[in-house]
Amino acid sequence: MSVLMRRAKVEDLTAIMRLERETFVDDAWPENAMRREIENPHGYYLVAVDDDADDPDERLLGYAGLLAPKDSGQGDIQTIAVAPFARGMGLGRGLMHALITQARRRGVAELFLEVRSDNPIARALYESLGFEQIGMRPRYYRGGIDAVLMRLEVPAAMTRPAASDGGGA
Repeated sequence: MSVLMRRAKVEDLTAIMRLERETFVDDAWPENAMRREIENPHGYYLVAVDDDADDPDERLLGYAGLLAPKDSGQGDIQTIAVAPFARGMGLGRGLMHALITQARRRGVAELFLEVRSDNPIARALYESLGFEQIGMRPRYYRGGIDAVLMRLEVPAAMTRPAASDGGGA
């Protein structure tokens, strides 16, 4: 498997919507809304793809989206999904790191998201990345499931000199 992460294109929409509907079933976004998100200049949508996959249905491994107008100071993780056959490989974490990095580049100090209260795997991922619960939206999702609101104070980029190997030049 060869995993490539890149900006989403409108040409990816069919595969994104297939995974969106499979993952979120009753809460899936309408296709026209997803298209607007991908085309939005304030958005940043990524796909993780396996270009070596023989089966076109297994090319899209996951996707994630950020809404963060430049220099607004705030951003929102709009969505993230990983295909069932690709879960457990760290793709969700990789997509989230890429979105957080992009948010930082756009001058975002606070990043928000909401997650279903009955999704402990996603909540654990977000908490491991530094997101903290800041509230609840009762019965936000279909089926009466609460949304957990989370926030990340986007950490500054860390830079440090390259490690010296002890040898001289």
